[in-house]
Amino acid sequence: MADPGWAPFLAVVAVLTLAVLGLARQSQGLLKEHAPDDGSDEDDAVEVPETEPSSAESAERNTEPVQADDTETSAGTAGDDPVHEQTDRDPVTDGQRDASGGTVAPDSHHTSETGPEFELTTGVLLANVAVTQGIVALVVVVAAWYFAIPAEALAIDPAENALFPAIGLGAAFGVVLWVGNELSTALADAVGAAYDEAVRQLLAPDSAGSWAVLLGVVLPIIAVSEELLFRAALIGVPAAGYGVSPWLLAVVASAAFALGHGAQGRVGVVVTGALGFVLAAGYVVSGSLLLVVVAHYVINALEFLVHEGLGIEDISVGRRVLDA
Repeated sequence: MADPGWAPFLAVVAVLTLAVLGLARQSQGLLKEHAPDDGSDEDDAVEVPETEPSSAESAERNTEPVQADDTETSAGTAGDDPVHEQTDRDPVTDGQRDASGGTVAPDSHHTSETGPEFELTTGVLLANVAVTQGIVALVVVVAAWYFAIPAEALAIDPAENALFPAIGLGAAFGVVLWVGNELSTALADAVGAAYDEAVRQLLAPDSAGSWAVLLGVVLPIIAVSEELLFRAALIGVPAAGYGVSPWLLAVVASAAFALGHGAQGRVGVVVTGALGFVLAAGYVVSGSLLLVVVAHYVINALEFLVHEGLGIEDISVGRRVLDA
């Protein structure tokens, strides 16, 4: 068996991590444009037809003194005057009236073109997340295979006797972390630090099929991809190949993990960073990648099921007591 290519594998992982962080940074702007309760574009579209008709009306008023000459009006009626016919039957103005039922500026038809070129639906977002995260996981797996990285370095234990304990402990670990995450966000909200939930709301399923895709496809891919990159590749491999302290690596990996979730706002970055470090600690202590993958999935699944499925905004006992 060939010797593991620790250095080239970590080089691939470093480039992949930077690419993921850069893509996450670019995605923040797109998500802000399509964030819920954003009606700025609609307001701008309403203001355009209100201002331009006034200029058209003022232009018509400017022509009235020329037509109001006493000698011209005494020569015949307004209905016989071809000048009046052209003024009263302006083809541009009539076209505007026919199109909208009122006096509207010619540029009003362009208001629909100033909005987004496509509709960022839940299905589009789910597909984008699944494909992106799937590519990240595939790159890590292929690089590990190509450079002969042993499964033990990634904390992958294929033994059947380790499968079910890891799943059970991972599920319990995930529930505990989810509760801690909810309490942290509730505390941040109580002190006035906003937690941006736009990403979760945009990904919230709107049908039974969307729920099945989210829970059965997207969230598992996210859990596997992020744990492979931020825990196995950034912590397990450097520790196994070069003897670097896994706890030091956990700090670095958790910082990168937090930066990759910048779309959740500053509070979200802090909470995600802390959550990432706890997951890293679970990875180091247990020596099981499967355990933290299951925990990661449980955290995300509970967040969607409780907040978007059941419509519960706050689960903190303290907040409920204060509200009562």
